Amino acid sequence: MKLKDIIDRIKLPFREEKELFSSLYAILGFYPRNIEYYKQALMHKSIRKRNEKGKPLNNERLEFLGDAILDAAVGDIVYRHYEGKREGFLTNTRSKLVSRDTLGKLANEMGLGSLLLSAGHSTSHNSYVEGNAFEALVGAIYLDRGYDACLEFFQNRILGKYINIDKVAFKEVNFKSKLLEWSQKNRVRLEFRMLKQKQDENGSPIFCFQVLLEGIEGERGIGYSKKEAQQLAAKETLQRLKREPQFVESIFQAKTNRTKMEEEPAMAVPDTEQPEDFIIEQPVDTSKEAPEVIADEPSTNSPKRSRKKKSETPVDDEFDLSDISHKEKSREDIIAEAEAAAFAEV
Repeated sequence: MKLKDIIDRIKLPFREEKELFSSLYAILGFYPRNIEYYKQALMHKSIRKRNEKGKPLNNERLEFLGDAILDAAVGDIVYRHYEGKREGFLTNTRSKLVSRDTLGKLANEMGLGSLLLSAGHSTSHNSYVEGNAFEALVGAIYLDRGYDACLEFFQNRILGKYINIDKVAFKEVNFKSKLLEWSQKNRVRLEFRMLKQKQDENGSPIFCFQVLLEGIEGERGIGYSKKEAQQLAAKETLQRLKREPQFVESIFQAKTNRTKMEEEPAMAVPDTEQPEDFIIEQPVDTSKEAPEVIADEPSTNSPKRSRKKKSETPVDDEFDLSDISHKEKSREDIIAEAEAAAFAEV
């Protein structure tokens, strides 16, 4: 093969995809060796493209790889930049630099969104999609040129041009306030529960807090103060709310169950008809005959009286009519009463 033919083969991709190569050079600071990695990094899953083996062809796998590489590279940079700083500070600074909002803004400033291929919808002002594409781009750089190229890209092209690392590190973001604002807006119950408190090897107190949303366990945070631990727990929970729809669904399901229980009536609606419970119903025994009236034996000391057998059922004295009788007196009764009256006067 002639030298001219070799040069033409090398230049061929540049001719065919000159615009893409130029755009990537402006972002990366170097030309890609294998353009296919970068094409895939800019391919959103919504286009539903498949390779020759029938497998989905998009940037999700590169996003996974880039996320891990980005954590390592930024951790390396932060560790060397802030010598002597504690782990909590370093972790917090790295988290701010690789947060979804930061990566989305970076991708937008670098013009990465305009290169992203998607299924007919604009990705501008969509920090979530653009942030994923940025991570996929880092994955492509790693496969194309290795870890050192990723480290150099972020340190020289990102921190040197788009981000002031010191301003990011010392910027206080109130994640607890953001989570509280979200919970109040959605009327979700929020609680910060302290799980444990201990001391490190130097005797400094360490606190561990966990977020509870409608009783559903959120993320945990550990810090050298209650505020630091709660802030970290709130931050991790906010990130989980963004990336896990199932977590959000379980929270709102718990809220629905709670509000439904609270809305149920505590007691039945009172009946407007008053029961006639003041009437005492007497049992009726049809197997027995009416009580028999037995006349007392005539007595010379007292007039003849009649009495009833005692009823087995007690009778209220107020309504006892057993001593009242209207029976007509016979001739023998009249004579007996007259004789008794005569003897009583003697």
